[in-house]
Amino acid sequence: MLESQYKINLIKIGLKIAYYRKLQGMTQEELAEACDLSPGYIAQLEAPNCYFCPSLKTLFIIAEVLATTVSKLTDIED
Repeated sequence: MLESQYKINLIKIGLKIAYYRKLQGMTQEELAEACDLSPGYIAQLEAPNCYFCPSLKTLFIIAEVLATTVSKLTDIED
């Protein structure tokens, strides 16, 4: 049970990243370049059928580029 909830929460974080990226009008490639990450890495993070755990450092970088906060990216309650 705990393992499946962990996976669901990681998927929700990825979907939040996609949401805030789209609010900024950015493509996955643009976000990847701005964060010095590969486009494939961003695609993995955002994939709704995959769970991928980014580091805290990566979350802080993504949040800064997307002009939001890490807490908004990790707020999985809404």
